[in-house]
Amino acid sequence: MQKEIILKLKPAEAFDNSAIRGYLAKSLGSSKNSITGFYKLKQSIDARSRQQVWINLTLKTFINEPFHQREIERISFKNVTHSNKKIIIVGAGPAGLFAALSFLEHGIQPIILERGKDVRSRRRDLATLNKDGIINPESNYCFGEGGAGTYSDGKLYTRSSKRGDINRILNLFVQFGAEEKILYEAHPHIGTNKLPHIITAMREIIIDCGGKFLFEKKVTDFIIENDELKGVKTFDGNSFFADAVILATGHSARDIFELLHQKNILIEAKPFALGVRVEHPQTLIDSIQYHCAFRDENLPPSSYSLVEQVNERGVFSFCMCPGGIIAPAATQPNELVVNGWSPSKRNNPFANSGMVVTVELKDAVEYFKKEKLKTKNTEIDSPLTLMNFQKIIEQKSFNAGGGKFVAPTQRMVDFSNNKFSSSLPECSYLPGIISSDLKNVLPSFIHKSLQEGFKIFGKKMNGYFSNDALVVATESRTSSPVRIPRNAITLEHPQIKNLYPCGEGAGYAGGIVSAAMDGERVANIITQKIKTL
Repeated sequence: MQKEIILKLKPAEAFDNSAIRGYLAKSLGSSKNSITGFYKLKQSIDARSRQQVWINLTLKTFINEPFHQREIERISFKNVTHSNKKIIIVGAGPAGLFAALSFLEHGIQPIILERGKDVRSRRRDLATLNKDGIINPESNYCFGEGGAGTYSDGKLYTRSSKRGDINRILNLFVQFGAEEKILYEAHPHIGTNKLPHIITAMREIIIDCGGKFLFEKKVTDFIIENDELKGVKTFDGNSFFADAVILATGHSARDIFELLHQKNILIEAKPFALGVRVEHPQTLIDSIQYHCAFRDENLPPSSYSLVEQVNERGVFSFCMCPGGIIAPAATQPNELVVNGWSPSKRNNPFANSGMVVTVELKDAVEYFKKEKLKTKNTEIDSPLTLMNFQKIIEQKSFNAGGGKFVAPTQRMVDFSNNKFSSSLPECSYLPGIISSDLKNVLPSFIHKSLQEGFKIFGKKMNGYFSNDALVVATESRTSSPVRIPRNAITLEHPQIKNLYPCGEGAGYAGGIVSAAMDGERVANIITQKIKTL
């Protein structure tokens, strides 16, 4: 007999198979010997009680019959070397990669054009950025094999269940090398140290099956005839033609947005969020969340999720990284962007998260007027206004840091009380930090919203509002400030045939899993269209 059984255990018990077996037997009213095996279907942490942290487990239990390990659904891919159907995929992030894998299933040849480098070469450019403050505009934390997803540390939690099959995406990650625990953890996570190997394995299967994976192929133009996209041109003068083009360039490919606008291809300004990255000692967050002086060794470093309405504006945490590192995520010189990531063990001494404020189009226009910044594409009717607002704040942050991607920083209480921080504690941000008055960097509506938000969050999490916490500017790449419209059914651009906007950069995803599902969804729509022709 097989049965799903739910248990609520203390942390030490939840990771002790003998203890679990005993509780299963007790639940069934049978002996331990009757339990021939079990595996986890779901695992979550319940830290609501101040007396005890609990682990909730749902277990597939085998009773008096042979035990079978969890079956991992493995997808088979076809050789597409001689396929007469070809699809160009611009961008090798999660959306592009999972679209390519979907085409392999259906016997269609994907041609991936990635502006950046492979993972190994990309690492060298990241080291130069962190150590010397020198950025490669085509190879950084956003551009390169795997896209921004490779260095967003592999958070796989999403609420976007209606967009596709989450379990299928997770199974594919396991098929390419991720640990099975991502299949049952409530907030699955891979780790930045492990993601490159998984991304490389995906690339290798795409190439082995006859797909094309081309690096350092920045798209600079579209080949359009009678409002139909025939192919693309790359910076090196090459042209590529295909039956359709998926545009999965990510939220930082500003040159693509500018190219679309220049060619009068419809795009829209999209509200996004901008703010700072906040870093606390991980031990402080653990003590707050687990209600104890020291974290149980069986518990992972704790996380948090915070949201509040301040002056009718949303203030919320974003991309929380327990045991993580703050990283420079800019894509151009003279622009400072910070993001965060965690290794698989989440064993660094700091916890960080983006703390951001919603930004509407009218906010950006008012800011430009107030600052008397009359520049191109800053009007209410320009689809690039929010993108240019984002860019200008990043430039102000870079200048405030003094160059080489040193980040302007304040202690949290000082920030909220308009006080200059005369000293700063240690920070995980490798290019370095410098004391700065962030009200000179952030727009006033963002600065004031964060000031009030931090105080409110301190009441929700006693100890969060602390001068041991650092406020590091600027977290600005939460999502795309531009949306590339598409038909709700065909997913095709409403103006240009055979152009398929996809993923975060097009405004249809927010994270690895939702981007991967969107990539698959677009690929499936194109496949259905091709098969009916």
